[in-house]
Formats: sequence, C-alpha cells, structure tokens
Amino acid sequence: MRRILLLFADLLLVALATVGALALRHDFDLSAERFLALLPYLLFTLALAAIVLPIFGAERTVWRLTTLRDYLHLAAATMLIVLGSVALGFAFNRLDDIPRSVPILQGLVMMTALVGARVLLRLRHAARQRPQPLQMPDDRPARTVLLVGLNRLTEAYLLSIQEFARDRVRVAGLLGRREGDVGRIVLEQPVLGLPEQLASVLQDLELQGVTVDAIVVATHFAKLTPMARQALLDVEQAGQIPVEYLAESLGLEEDVSKAASAPVAGRSRHAFVIDEAQLAALAARPYWRVKRAIDIVVALAGLIVLFPVMALAGLLVALDLGMPVVFAQQRPGLGGRPFRLTKFRTMGPSRDADGRRIPDAERVSAIGRFLRRTRLDELPQLWHVLLGDMSFIGPRPLLPVDQAPEFAMRLLVRPGITGWAQVIGGRDISPLDKAALDVWYVQNASLRLDLEIVLRTIPLLLFGERISRAAIERAWRDLTVGGICRIDPAEIAAWQPAGQQGRAA
Repeated sequence: MRRILLLFADLLLVALATVGALALRHDFDLSAERFLALLPYLLFTLALAAIVLPIFGAERTVWRLTTLRDYLHLAAATMLIVLGSVALGFAFNRLDDIPRSVPILQGLVMMTALVGARVLLRLRHAARQRPQPLQMPDDRPARTVLLVGLNRLTEAYLLSIQEFARDRVRVAGLLGRREGDVGRIVLEQPVLGLPEQLASVLQDLELQGVTVDAIVVATHFAKLTPMARQALLDVEQAGQIPVEYLAESLGLEEDVSKAASAPVAGRSRHAFVIDEAQLAALAARPYWRVKRAIDIVVALAGLIVLFPVMALAGLLVALDLGMPVVFAQQRPGLGGRPFRLTKFRTMGPSRDADGRRIPDAERVSAIGRFLRRTRLDELPQLWHVLLGDMSFIGPRPLLPVDQAPEFAMRLLVRPGITGWAQVIGGRDISPLDKAALDVWYVQNASLRLDLEIVLRTIPLLLFGERISRAAIERAWRDLTVGGICRIDPAEIAAWQPAGQQGRAA
C-alpha cells in the first residue's frame, strides 16, 4: 500500500510538472484551450511514468533516505518519460498546439520536482540526526563490529544496538548464510559476503577506510562450514581483530582497557583544548549560520551547473576502470560522527589476479591522475555539502586511523572540500602542523578568511602546493598565546601521534 501511495505522489508531481511547463512557456497565461490541447500529451506522460518509475525503483525508496544514485535513476527515468511522451504525442496528433519547447521545460521541471521533494525530506532527516557545530566529540571510543550470521540472534543484536548503543557500537556489515543473501539489507545493514569470504571482506572494508574492531559471531560455530570456521580461526590466531561469540556474551557493554583510556605518559589527553567560555563565544558567532546558508546555495547551484562535468568524469572513469565509478570511505565528520566520503574512482584493484597487493603508485590510472590533479575526483562531495556532512571550507576529513583523539578540536566544525591547512601546506607538512592549522581555522573562521582560502585554492590547482612557514608559525604562536595549545614548544618537533608517522591527508 505504501508503494502505491509513493507512486501516486510521484505521478502527481509529474502531472504538476507537465502543466507547469506549459504555464512557463506561456508566461503563466494558461487558458482552457491550451490545457485541453495538452491533455492527450499529459495522459501519455502519466501512463509512461506509471510504467517507467517502478522500473527504476522510484516507489521502493524511502524518500528521507535517498542517495545520489537514486537521483541519477530519477534523471534517467525522466529522460525516458519525456522522450516516450513526445514519440506517442507526435504519433497521435503530431503534437498540435503544443510548443516544441514544452517537452524540454517539462523534463527540467519534472526532474526538479521528483528530485527536489526527496532532497527536502533527506535534508530534514539529516538535520534531525546531525550533531550541532562547535560541540566537542565524545571521548568514549565507538566500536565497529562485523557480524557473522543471519538468524533471530542477529536481529536481536541489531535491534539492541539501535535501542541502547547507537553511538557506541557501529556495524560495518553482515556475513550471510548463502550466496543469495549477499547484497540484501537487514535492519539497515548490508550483507557484504559469506563467512568463508571473511578475509576479502575485511580487505574491502579497509580500502573503504572502515577499521573493524571486533568480529561478532551470532551463529553456532558448529553450524559453520569448515572453510568458514578456518577463516574465523585464522583471524583469531592473527590476534589483530578479536572474535566474540554472541551466544556466550552479547558484547553490548563497552570494553575499554585502562591502556586505551589513560593518557600517554608525558602527554596530555588532548594536544589542543578550548575552555567553556571560549567555546560559548565561538558558538555565538552568527557566521556559522551564514556559512551554512552559503554552503546550501552554492552546493545546489554547483550540482546543477557541474552535472555535465560530473557525468563526463563518470563516463571516463567507467571506460578506464569500469564500474562502479565512485568509491566511498568512512571518515569522522562533525563532532566525530562518521560519514561516507564519496569520490570518483582513480585507482584500480588493490590486488592482481594472483592475489598479490599492487603498490598504490601503480594502481592510479592516467585519467585518475588527471582527476586528482584537477580535483575533479572530489566533485561528488558537493552532495555531502548540500546534506550538511561537509562544508566548502573546513578541515579536510581524515581516515579514522589518522584522526587522533589529541586533535579532536578540529572536529568542532564540518570538514571541508578545501581548507586552511591545504592552501598553506598541502600534503607535505607534518600531521602536527596540519592539525595546528586546522585548529587555528576553527578559532578564526570568518567570511574574509573563507574567501582568502578560496582565492588561495585557485593557484594551488593551477601550480601545485606551496608551504607557507610564516602562516604555520603564526598558527602555533596564536594557539599558544590563546592557551589552546597544550604541547611544550620544545617537544613540537619530535611530537608525532601514534599511527600518523608518514601519513598525509
């Protein structure tokens, strides 16, 4: 019943878009004669829409949870509906009394209506779920688990997480019982593979930036195939990822060791801190609302204007590397909340036919290097800006392993497509200097600074990255004077967070 209602809602939008196109063509002078002339064409459009939209799955999607892929499907469906309506209308009465510009306007208005209704609900839902800017992330570490098995215990575990531990336990995905389970969705969680494919699933998650902290087995060990048992034993024997058996322990209580929760000797829990008075002063700035409004307007305009460029880039990637044309990695965003960062693919498979790992330098294709050099691979991030996961200007989102707790202050604001650390030092400065520049931006964000970053980004794209030592020194000086830096200046040169040596954003 719900699917029928959603289809009727779409058909209503299609009808309104068709009539609206005729009204636009005649400067909203819509007479009864013009409407009657449009009626056969309108009926053809609705009949085709009732067939084409279900084929593209429009009535099966939950509007508040739609994605960019759903909008591309709607764009393709709109094109087919308009072309089919024109063909039927021309065969029926040669489109008498219907201006030739009406189908073009109809397609534009129809796509705007179908996509716009879903985007509005998606934005409303995202705004309800997203933390507010300028709130320090929770210090409690969240656990990411990979769940093995599909049964009632699996369902109970997922429901318990949703009810009691949504912010503390994250599910990377499930491993199903049979081949037909792969690709299905169980309580919003994807079935990534079979237990026998555990090693390859972990490798794929690693490439997506998802670090699995524990493997939770929700089925009897004896009921697993010998190959699946061996896969679990191999992971358990390696000792890198603990394997937990849900029948013995549900694993919902946090298990944070003293070593993980205690600060490192000689180092404060956070390298950069801000007191409540400073945080309140930052949060009171009206610029944050202005910044978000600018992001929405520019992102929406950018998606519309740059859609042909994105389509061409996607076509080049498809011809070069095959499908899919985009890949996603989990990154910590505003307040430390994870989101899936989307880019165009620029690299081939991580392993060859014999299973040997291919060096990253050899995986990047010629088209991939061009997309990276021109930053065209980041165009899909306009969608993240529109949703509010990102901003145009802000600290670049890092991989979870690179986002040290000591640098949590950089998560006070939305991550950006470009930022102060990128235009000042790019990839060549140390992670510590990069964190200092990001924190300095959080403290000094303004319209003037954002415009300066935009202007500095242009020569960066044209001529490459250059390091400004003076700006880096100013950041350290301002953070130290303001009481935000907790690192002894004598230790800055040698201070490197664990797990970040040699890494670059």
